[in-house]
Amino acid sequence: MEFKNLAILGSGSWGTALAQAFSEKFKNVFIWGRNPEVIDCINRKKENSKYLPGITLKKNIHGSEDLHFVFERGDIVIIAVPTQSIRDLLKRIDFPVEKPVISASKGIEIQSLKLISDVIQETLQIDRNLVFVLSGPSFAKEVALGLPTAVTLAGETNLGEKIQNRMNTGSFRLYLNEDIRGVQIGGAVKNVIAIATGASDGLGLGNNARAGLITRGLFEMTKVAKIFGGKPQTLYGLSGMGDLVLTATGELSRNRRFGFLLGKGLPVEKALKEVGQVVEGVKTVKAIKRIIDEKKVDLPISDVVYRVVYEGLSPSEAVNILMNRQPKREEF
Repeated sequence: MEFKNLAILGSGSWGTALAQAFSEKFKNVFIWGRNPEVIDCINRKKENSKYLPGITLKKNIHGSEDLHFVFERGDIVIIAVPTQSIRDLLKRIDFPVEKPVISASKGIEIQSLKLISDVIQETLQIDRNLVFVLSGPSFAKEVALGLPTAVTLAGETNLGEKIQNRMNTGSFRLYLNEDIRGVQIGGAVKNVIAIATGASDGLGLGNNARAGLITRGLFEMTKVAKIFGGKPQTLYGLSGMGDLVLTATGELSRNRRFGFLLGKGLPVEKALKEVGQVVEGVKTVKAIKRIIDEKKVDLPISDVVYRVVYEGLSPSEAVNILMNRQPKREEF
């Protein structure tokens, strides 16, 4: 299998950043997007001024609104669109797919409670060994600027090694992991915990509270991973702990910023509007709430985040609920 050209579905900050990062390893990189102004800007100005202003894109990056054109041109396809829109997007692909498809989107499909790798496999009717996941601590802006980044590529080992060797660059390093389910849970649930830590910082609760939320949040992530058949130890790697620390503390984190604004007293809709881009944790926590109710699993941080976002619970009340829970042993 020869990898000459790369296709990326998604012309937001993440899809564009990945195009920039991998442009040195492929003859051409094709980006699909639904916004004609963004696509025109990519082609004419070699810039995504809406999502990554000020960063000049490489000459071999090409934008298109034609989904089939982009999908067919890539020897590898990366999906970098909002999680809840992936199924409908892939339903538009009406031809057999026999090449690697990599999900770079993070979340759980709310309606089905399925992981994105499952959505890709069943929607495209693709061999499961061709489905991969890319996840880890990686802010789009830093990736686009070529700052050192290390992430996890999860999937079948033999083909995964070929993809890893092809896509590794001097500034973007991929580590291979077979636990595709655990890796996805890390990328999804960390966004929920980041909302909680952001709210804590917004309330001015200090470093101790933030560290406690990150640590107990990591434990919640391992519990969800087990439910989906993932390995808890996977969550101690780049796609779990690494991504959680970055998203919960980094100033470029949309989920943390959204939580911070809630902690400062902004209503949910105003906070979302101020962030201005998709806050995946707001959607993911809906799926986590269904898991809590259906599986009868104790995920207290995720539960109060849901109540803050969807039931009007105040962040300060959420803190009281968490701090006054029944005493218990520390579990790992």
